[in-house]
Amino acid sequence: MSALPMAGVPANINTVGLTKNDYRGAPTTLCAGCGHNSISNQIIAAMYEMSVLPENVIKFSGIGCSSKSPTYFMNRSFGFNSLHGRMPSIATGAHFGDHSLKGIGVSGDGDTASIGMGQFKHVMRRNLNMVYIVENNGVYGLTKGQFSATAERGLELKKQGANPYMPVDICMEALISNATFVARSFAGNAKQVKELLKAAFAHNGIAVLDIISPCVTFNNQDNAHYSYAWGRDHEEPLHDITYIAPRNEIVLERELAEGEVREVAMHDGSVIILKNLGKGYDPTNRFEALRALEEAQRNNWLTTGLIYVSTEKPALAETYNLVDTPLNRLTDADLRPAPAMIDKVNALMF
Repeated sequence: MSALPMAGVPANINTVGLTKNDYRGAPTTLCAGCGHNSISNQIIAAMYEMSVLPENVIKFSGIGCSSKSPTYFMNRSFGFNSLHGRMPSIATGAHFGDHSLKGIGVSGDGDTASIGMGQFKHVMRRNLNMVYIVENNGVYGLTKGQFSATAERGLELKKQGANPYMPVDICMEALISNATFVARSFAGNAKQVKELLKAAFAHNGIAVLDIISPCVTFNNQDNAHYSYAWGRDHEEPLHDITYIAPRNEIVLERELAEGEVREVAMHDGSVIILKNLGKGYDPTNRFEALRALEEAQRNNWLTTGLIYVSTEKPALAETYNLVDTPLNRLTDADLRPAPAMIDKVNALMF
């Protein structure tokens, strides 16, 4: 759906007749300055600009500060706040019930990389049609600031000492689990977050967004890898990213002089335009993605952007060849075999 206003329609009304306020949720109860709030704001902006009907979206979360976030956007959408680390299985069941809905799941580094790691890995390989957002701050903010599995080794937190363990890399885990869309961003880079959200929502399959989201209460020291200061000083974007909604023609006819331009066509006719920032990066090359993540880890770079995308693998509903009508709308007449078919089966058995 195009995000351009229709002729004769006020500029603040999108193509489905909604204002930006129609995509908002309840007032936030998170700490002032929390990166999670910025991400919620960009979800609101992205869905408004894409003219998505909120009723066509279903929201999921687990447990943690991050999992409160779905309350703060799209209050017209159905949602389910599940158990700690169990969001993927709840989302999978809901998707089987109604595959016409697009899922947006919000998790955290604890909810995904610790108690939920097993479910995270399996929802990747099943390619569930959902945007999977990890609001990643390196600490358990809801339980007063313990290290999470993504905290960098050597991080020192009040009352916790120094972290002795290497961190879990969410994007690396998603890649090796065969996720079909993997991106990383920084809550302080609002424009990039919004464009990646749009691209992820257009993707047919699992779209993982690892968004570094500083915890201003427990983990915002200037030298911490999950702080605003460190993120701004160390962010290394792979490219500029622009999402173009489906339309009849692509206006980009030539590569721009400033850098290589790469177009990635999505299944719904939308296009992601990536302008490399002198790196010549190819997000369709899985091995290049793994190399880039390894290089970033060695050099303490916060590599952001679209790290990997593949539009070839079928999503879960296609793998199971589900009928067009959502399963939760099938009637008894649709589900029961005809009497003649029952007689035929009985004749074969007896």
